[in-house]
Amino acid sequence: MYLRKFLLLFILFLTWGNFFSVLAQEEEEPVFFYQMEPLDDSLFILIQIEVFIDPPDPKAEIIVDLRDPNNQTVSIKGTLYPFLAFTPETRARIMTFPFKINLEEDIHYGSVFIRVFEKMRFGKLISPPTATQISPTLQYINPFFQLFGGERFGFSIKKDIGISLGVGTPYSGPLETNFVEANFHILGFFGGAFNSIDAMTEIKTDENHNNLYATKGIQLGYVVPFGNFFQVSYTKVLDEPTFTEILRWRKNDVGDLIVKYLTDSYVNFELRYPISVLASTRGKIYTARYLDEWHVGFTGREISLAGSTFDFRFDAMVKSDVRQPQYVVDILVQKIAEGFAFSAIALGPSAIFTTTSSGSFGVTAIFFNFRLKVGTSL
Repeated sequence: MYLRKFLLLFILFLTWGNFFSVLAQEEEEPVFFYQMEPLDDSLFILIQIEVFIDPPDPKAEIIVDLRDPNNQTVSIKGTLYPFLAFTPETRARIMTFPFKINLEEDIHYGSVFIRVFEKMRFGKLISPPTATQISPTLQYINPFFQLFGGERFGFSIKKDIGISLGVGTPYSGPLETNFVEANFHILGFFGGAFNSIDAMTEIKTDENHNNLYATKGIQLGYVVPFGNFFQVSYTKVLDEPTFTEILRWRKNDVGDLIVKYLTDSYVNFELRYPISVLASTRGKIYTARYLDEWHVGFTGREISLAGSTFDFRFDAMVKSDVRQPQYVVDILVQKIAEGFAFSAIALGPSAIFTTTSSGSFGVTAIFFNFRLKVGTSL
């Protein structure tokens, strides 16, 4: 039932986007004063390299003013540069850039309500992923390290040999689990170990009945070699929880609302479709069975919307052998710091919605989540 509801909402989301993409028409008149939407990482980096900005920010605010033929400028993150400082080829690409936010548009009384929608480019709602994201041997490479849950941070040692690290499970929310993991990747295979850091769950003093607890174990997995759309894995608990640990964890039980702790072994899989939504540099929709729990969701990195850049994650745990269904939401906003941190750091709220100890539906955890970008987008 929950899966059908999620799929229906997703179809409605796509239909809504396609409907408005028809309404969002390209500008017929030349635009001479505009902000470039951050939809082309390579061009944004090239523009900044030519004026010696180091490091370049692929999501920088770039405003072009060509209204005065004798004083044409490009503003990059608030600093003005003469238009002639760029090479002829780059100037041509700036002038013909197709995704412009017209800064000469008329402001009217209704703008306070609808201007953000007028600035959107719904034609770029969905676009294909990068070659790395669809590779079964390179898909683990991910420059984003997130404090709670989400995709694993992964880097390559040599080509398709590398390492990934994660805090929480790929589907968990803030302060929900003590699970941490590290994996070694080669040719689509991965193997690694998981352990526990109890401090991550001990921060909360209430509403701990839906937590997930781990001890020590190993895991093995494989991404099928036809693209990055199906992953299967095996999780084995090596150090079964002691009686004392179980008592400590289960003191948070409230009637039928109980915690889950890992024992024995689990067979997991994830069926996913990598996709770029609103020019995100990384994203996917997925259905997964992990540790005897079913998940559906979406994750997107560096989504661009009306001049803002943010990460968004939604995970619905629709069924579990022990725990109550729950819903995790992350919104991490970029451009909150200066210097290299302008594009490297994102910060925002992360929350879990499920059945509370009172028996009603509500928030059981909310905390600031943190994301660090190490390297460039792939």
